[in-house]
Amino acid sequence: MKKRPKHLPGICRVLGIALLVIVIGLCVPITVPRIMGFEIYEVVSGSMEPEIPVGSVLYVKPTELTEIKENEIIAYQDVDAVVAHRVVHNRTGLGEFVTKGDANNTEDREPIPYDAVVGRVEMHLPVFGMAMALYSSVMGKVYLLLTAGCGLMLCMLANRMEDEKR
Repeated sequence: MKKRPKHLPGICRVLGIALLVIVIGLCVPITVPRIMGFEIYEVVSGSMEPEIPVGSVLYVKPTELTEIKENEIIAYQDVDAVVAHRVVHNRTGLGEFVTKGDANNTEDREPIPYDAVVGRVEMHLPVFGMAMALYSSVMGKVYLLLTAGCGLMLCMLANRMEDEKR
């Protein structure tokens, strides 16, 4: 019987743990904020550049709308998409916001009624939105599960090799 390299179980374990850490690291920025009450969106237009580039992920938290101040960024439902723009005026008496995208020259045509607002943009991460869109798809979830499975199998293989050595 051919002798196995001495460090092979350790290499398998390190690779397995690395794969599991990668999967967990990719899932944490989506799952933990949702547990904490945030809505998460990918930025697909450049209306807020350079502050929020295309491909970013937005973390939006529902908030008391009368407390939102000028220059804060809100997310709101606009027909079939969620839009994030900066508040120019909060017209509390009328229950609406006047907004403007940072990259736009003029304010938005229509004020945003309070009932269309999802919440205040609390944070954004550049580029991560593209990755999030990729692995939140059905195929992305399959790849994440397969990657986690490979990590587990490598760890189990390392244990088995160590057991045989004893």
